[in-house]
Amino acid sequence: MPTTLTLKNIPDVVYARLKASAEMNRRSLNSEAIMCLETVLTPQRTPPSERLARARGLRLQMADNVFTAHDIDTFKSLGRP
Repeated sequence: MPTTLTLKNIPDVVYARLKASAEMNRRSLNSEAIMCLETVLTPQRTPPSERLARARGLRLQMADNVFTAHDIDTFKSLGRP
């Protein structure tokens, strides 16, 4: 049977991030909070072979992109004040 949980004194920054994440994922705040808790508390173990296959697939997708050191510095600074 599901249990009700009340959270108090949530920092404004955490609340804002949760709310933005909920909107982005088209979920209610409650559903987003549950999803975050489930993700952290009951992580799914990915077999190393699957992780390696995903990494290889990403590498193939990026094969056509060549980034210079300047490009990488620009990417790293995006969104920073």
